[in-house]
Amino acid sequence: MALEKMQRAEWPRIDVFGLTDRGRKRARNEDQVLVAKLEKSMVIEQTSLPVGARTKLLAGPEGRILLVADGVGGHSGGAHASALAADTVAEYVLNAMPWFFGVGPESSQEELEEELKAALERSQEQVKRSAEQNPLRSQMATTLTMACVLWPTAYVVHVGDSRCYLLRDGGIEQITTDHTMAEALREEGVLSKEAARRSKWSHVLYKSIGGETNGLSPDLYRVGLTPGDRLVLCTDGLSKHVLDEEVAELVETASGSEAACRELIATANERGGTDNVTVIVADFIPLTGEGVANGGGHPKSLVAERTPRRAPPEPPEAPDEKDEKVEESTE
Repeated sequence: MALEKMQRAEWPRIDVFGLTDRGRKRARNEDQVLVAKLEKSMVIEQTSLPVGARTKLLAGPEGRILLVADGVGGHSGGAHASALAADTVAEYVLNAMPWFFGVGPESSQEELEEELKAALERSQEQVKRSAEQNPLRSQMATTLTMACVLWPTAYVVHVGDSRCYLLRDGGIEQITTDHTMAEALREEGVLSKEAARRSKWSHVLYKSIGGETNGLSPDLYRVGLTPGDRLVLCTDGLSKHVLDEEVAELVETASGSEAACRELIATANERGGTDNVTVIVADFIPLTGEGVANGGGHPKSLVAERTPRRAPPEPPEAPDEKDEKVEESTE
């Protein structure tokens, strides 16, 4: 297939905010959140040019990274796994992918997607290596969902049951697929959507960074964005308490991204707060004279393209407490 060159377009104004909370039941927070702006810059050390007092020249935003991770494992293993995975991905994006953000030659969408998957594969190696070195963290693992936004496209790379949503015209679509046994049974027609949500299998992962997963194969989604769209990333501490339609309503009625994050987390806590909860809301605000109608040309589906998902393993006879993603704190 011929390589498709990335098209550059003017960014809309972006209002983005991320927030993480311990919740009502957990002794510690094992979630992680990362919101990052990637820019071209030049730090001037010596010059005869008339740049005045400026020492750093910026060329505007070249990309945005939005990331949430939800750790698993006792003895602080979950917090260590999620932090290590998030830090590894951030370092990989910074050091190994600069050319995709305007500081080098043009690159294709396919090459970018391969690099994003490689970032998660690198984090898998780091988490596995760390687990081998510390017996108390031998079962540690983490989910990780990241959106790399290069306007007008969001590249979403994903492992686990944290989620990325796209909000458009008052509606909401879940971009990612949960890597849980309940969702696998729902996809095969064994469970309805509501039954899967309430199922004892709903927090049993068959794919994660670390843990029992070997040969990690992250999911990759390519999403066409248009001014007026919103992206919401969250851990399952939100999705287990707040329905998708409620997420859309709370975000739409909030006064901004920060207010939306706080309202979503407050709602999850009011309904039990049984887990750590982390949310990122990114609002792509139309510029003057711009509107949602300008997004013509995007495919009918909000998800333009996704990587094939390998079939999950057969479910065990019964879920065991230690196999569930959400574990009670030992502290």
